[in-house]
Formats: sequence, structure tokens, C-alpha cells
Amino acid sequence: MPQSSYLVVASAALSFIVLIGTRPAAAAQCPVNHDQLTKVLKESVKPSGGPGNGGFDNNEWAAAVDPNGVVCAVTFSGAKASDQWLGSRAIAAEKASTANALSLDKFAISTANLYAGAQPGGYLYGLSATNPVNPAVLYAGKPESYGTASDPFVGHVLGGVVVFGGGLALYDGQKKVGAIGVSGDSSCADHNVAWRVRHALGLDHVPAGVSSKNNDAIIYDIMPDKISASGYGHAKCKGQEATIAEQIGAGIVPPWSKEMK
Repeated sequence: MPQSSYLVVASAALSFIVLIGTRPAAAAQCPVNHDQLTKVLKESVKPSGGPGNGGFDNNEWAAAVDPNGVVCAVTFSGAKASDQWLGSRAIAAEKASTANALSLDKFAISTANLYAGAQPGGYLYGLSATNPVNPAVLYAGKPESYGTASDPFVGHVLGGVVVFGGGLALYDGQKKVGAIGVSGDSSCADHNVAWRVRHALGLDHVPAGVSSKNNDAIIYDIMPDKISASGYGHAKCKGQEATIAEQIGAGIVPPWSKEMK
């Protein structure tokens, strides 16, 4: 075969690989659409008239994935994309991907439940590196479409693993139907917002989990030696996130933990 023909074939193969990395993935039924997610997110954060969540009370990003991990909605609570931390768009989608990938129809694990195990020396140390983000999806599209119904993430598997609060699997009472991720505040506040959003969507029929309430609540049981009493704990943040988590049923705070400064 002439050299020019080899070049044509190689170019075509490369183009095919790039196309595979960016084309829309096969989507299952999406658990929530863009308008629904936007509405409940705005109702769940203080800047748009919702309740406080104990952190900075920032505007937030939210993302949803279907059971296959395909992103099916991305939105924000502010008036424009720059009203939220821009880096949190991807983090929200990665949190949704993580919660979906590590939860089952009969057992939920929140991203908050992964924190302790993922620390150096922990039984999940290195987890964050196991499912890398797809860079072709991460940097695709135009910024003006971020957070809209046509966000470039939609229809694609972004991937990624996040091991702090803000990602929750979604349950319709029969099975896992996907997951959501929230980002833009402290990770503890993100968990509270995600908890409110999931409840407002009516997709919080969690079958079982690692917490003492048999669900995927955040567990504030990191002891002074930095070890989690349960093995599934999360560090406390600096605000009132843990208090609010208890109030809304999103968190477990042992009595001894309340006394720690």
C-alpha cells in the first residue's frame, strides 16, 4: 500500500477514536429533566430564596446522571453561570457519576460515605484515580451553554470519582434510577443541598446504607486521631453544616462529636 494510503487510513482511525470519545452515549431513562432540577435546586439554596445549609450559602451547580452514568441534566441556581464557582460544574457531574457508580438497587453509598476510606492509609485510598474524567467531554462545548438544557455534558459519560459530600443516588422505591451531584459550597453544605434536592424530587426512597439510620447520610464521626469510628465518616466543615444535616435528617452526629471543637 502506498505511504499516502497509510496516512489516510491512520487519519481516519484517529478521527474515529476522537468521535467515539465525544459522541453521545446510549441513555437510559433520565430521572429528572433540566427544568425540574433547576426548580428544586433554586428552592434548596439561600441565594434564590431557599434555606441556609450551614456553609457559605453560595449559589450551587447541580447535575444528574441516568443509571448508566450518562449526564442528562446540568444546571445552576444563580442568574448566570458565573454566579457559581465555575469549577464546580464538573465537580457536580463527577459527584453524580460517583454516587451512581458505587450505589446499587438495594444499597446506597453517598460520596460523603467515601471520605474516610479514601484518606492515606485507608481501605479506599487511591479510589479517586480509578475512573478518570473523560477530557474530551470535560472541555467540550461553548461556555455560554454551560448549565443550560444543551450543556455539553448532556448525553455523555463524564466519569470521575469524588470522595467528599455532595453526591447521592436516586431511588424511586423500586430501584436506583440515577444520581445527582451538587457543588459550589463546602462539601458538607453540598451534601445538605443534595439531600434537599433529592427529597424535593421524590427520589429519596433509599433502600439501605452504611449509616446508623440505614441510609446514605453523612456521618460526622472522625475522631481526634483522624480515624472514622464507623469507617464511613466525613470531616466536619467550619460552619453549621452538621447541625443542619441533623435537622433535615441528612447527617449523623454522635454526641461525643458535638463536643469536639
